[in-house]
Amino acid sequence: MNKEKLKDDIVEALQGVYDPEIPVSIYELGLIYDINVKENNDIDIIMTLTTPNCPEAQTIPEKVADVVSLINGVNEVKVEITWDPPWTQDNMTDAAKLELGLM
Repeated sequence: MNKEKLKDDIVEALQGVYDPEIPVSIYELGLIYDINVKENNDIDIIMTLTTPNCPEAQTIPEKVADVVSLINGVNEVKVEITWDPPWTQDNMTDAAKLELGLM
Protein backbone atom coordinates (compact mmCIF):
# COMPACT_ATOMS: atom_id res chain seq x y z
CA MET A 1 0.00 0.00 0.00
CA ASN A 2 1.38 3.39 -0.90
CA LYS A 3 1.96 6.06 1.71
CA GLU A 4 -0.62 8.51 0.32
CA LYS A 5 -3.40 5.89 0.30
CA LEU A 6 -2.46 4.87 3.85
CA LYS A 7 -2.50 8.51 4.97
CA ASP A 8 -5.95 8.98 3.37
CA ASP A 9 -7.18 5.88 5.25
CA ILE A 10 -5.79 7.31 8.50
CA VAL A 11 -7.55 10.65 7.96
CA GLU A 12 -10.78 8.79 7.22
CA ALA A 13 -10.42 6.77 10.45
CA LEU A 14 -9.72 9.93 12.46
CA GLN A 15 -12.98 11.43 11.17
CA GLY A 16 -14.68 8.95 13.51
CA VAL A 17 -12.85 10.05 16.67
CA TYR A 18 -14.68 12.74 18.62
CA ASP A 19 -13.96 14.89 21.62
CA PRO A 20 -16.85 13.76 23.86
CA GLU A 21 -17.73 17.35 24.71
CA ILE A 22 -17.79 18.64 21.11
CA PRO A 23 -19.93 17.07 18.34
CA VAL A 24 -17.14 17.36 15.74
CA SER A 25 -14.32 14.94 14.89
CA ILE A 26 -10.86 15.68 16.25
CA TYR A 27 -9.65 15.91 12.66
CA GLU A 28 -12.22 18.59 11.76
CA LEU A 29 -11.36 20.42 14.99
CA GLY A 30 -7.77 20.69 13.75
CA LEU A 31 -6.31 18.70 16.64
CA ILE A 32 -4.17 16.56 14.32
CA TYR A 33 -1.03 18.51 13.46
CA ASP A 34 0.94 15.85 11.56
CA ILE A 35 0.60 12.29 10.28
CA ASN A 36 3.92 10.71 9.32
CA VAL A 37 3.84 7.38 7.48
CA LYS A 38 7.28 5.78 7.71
CA GLU A 39 8.77 3.36 5.17
CA ASN A 40 7.83 0.32 7.30
CA ASN A 41 4.26 1.67 7.76
CA ASP A 42 4.87 2.71 11.34
CA ILE A 43 2.77 5.81 11.98
CA ASP A 44 3.74 8.87 14.02
CA ILE A 45 0.91 11.27 14.82
CA ILE A 46 1.42 14.65 16.44
CA MET A 47 -1.73 16.12 17.90
CA THR A 48 -2.96 18.56 20.49
CA LEU A 49 -6.06 18.96 22.60
CA THR A 50 -8.37 21.95 22.91
CA THR A 51 -7.04 22.65 26.41
CA PRO A 52 -4.33 21.24 28.69
CA ASN A 53 -7.10 20.67 31.26
CA CYS A 54 -9.07 18.43 28.88
CA PRO A 55 -10.72 15.68 30.97
CA GLU A 56 -10.18 13.29 28.03
CA ALA A 57 -6.43 14.01 27.79
CA GLN A 58 -5.59 10.34 28.33
CA THR A 59 -8.39 8.69 26.36
CA ILE A 60 -8.38 10.72 23.13
CA PRO A 61 -4.77 9.85 22.17
CA GLU A 62 -5.51 6.21 23.04
CA LYS A 63 -8.58 6.28 20.76
CA VAL A 64 -6.45 7.77 17.98
CA ALA A 65 -3.85 5.01 18.34
CA ASP A 66 -6.55 2.33 18.51
CA VAL A 67 -8.45 3.37 15.37
CA VAL A 68 -5.27 3.90 13.34
CA SER A 69 -3.80 0.55 14.41
CA LEU A 70 -6.91 -1.20 13.02
CA ILE A 71 -6.14 0.00 9.47
CA ASN A 72 -4.88 -2.75 7.21
CA GLY A 73 -1.14 -2.35 6.59
CA VAL A 74 -0.39 -0.21 9.63
CA ASN A 75 2.34 -1.49 11.93
CA GLU A 76 3.15 0.47 15.08
CA VAL A 77 1.31 3.70 15.97
CA LYS A 78 2.84 6.41 18.14
CA VAL A 79 0.74 9.40 19.22
CA GLU A 80 2.48 12.44 20.66
CA ILE A 81 0.68 15.34 22.34
CA THR A 82 2.11 18.80 21.82
CA TRP A 83 1.06 22.22 23.10
CA ASP A 84 3.17 24.13 20.57
CA PRO A 85 1.54 25.74 18.76
CA PRO A 86 -1.47 26.00 21.05
CA TRP A 87 -4.80 25.04 19.53
CA THR A 88 -7.15 27.84 18.52
CA GLN A 89 -10.50 27.90 16.73
CA ASP A 90 -8.57 28.96 13.61
CA ASN A 91 -7.40 25.32 13.34
CA MET A 92 -10.97 24.15 12.71
CA THR A 93 -12.31 23.36 9.25
CA ASP A 94 -15.14 25.50 7.93
CA ALA A 95 -17.44 22.49 8.31
CA ALA A 96 -16.57 22.24 12.00
CA LYS A 97 -17.14 25.97 12.51
CA LEU A 98 -20.54 25.69 10.82
CA GLU A 99 -21.47 22.67 12.95
CA LEU A 100 -20.64 24.59 16.11
CA GLY A 101 -22.35 27.80 14.99
CA LEU A 102 -19.13 29.78 14.69
CA MET A 103 -19.75 30.90 11.09
